[in-house]
Amino acid sequence: MKNKNFKTYTLAELKDKYIGKLGSKEREDYEYELRMDILGKMIKAVRQERNLTQEELGHLIGVQKAQISKLESSTNSATIDTILKVFKALKAEISFHVKLEDKFVKLS
Repeated sequence: MKNKNFKTYTLAELKDKYIGKLGSKEREDYEYELRMDILGKMIKAVRQERNLTQEELGHLIGVQKAQISKLESSTNSATIDTILKVFKALKAEISFHVKLEDKFVKLS
């Protein structure tokens, strides 16, 4: 039985209302942070699956343990070069998708 006293909202509507409209600086910042958080969690999961410590992974790519920790916890942004080095050291494939005028371009 549907309750007619409650209005339902989509996730997009809630984001528009509480974070900012799509295209706004607030929304762009939110989406960027979300992507970095997901990327950090992926790096940590793969690192752990490979039974590597943060220090060992850092050694493989030439950075300190602290840099790996920051990358995994999304406390700083990383360059594409660093991200590629991390995934290469983890023997994991990564690809990027770029959308140009309603067409996706796959970069690997």
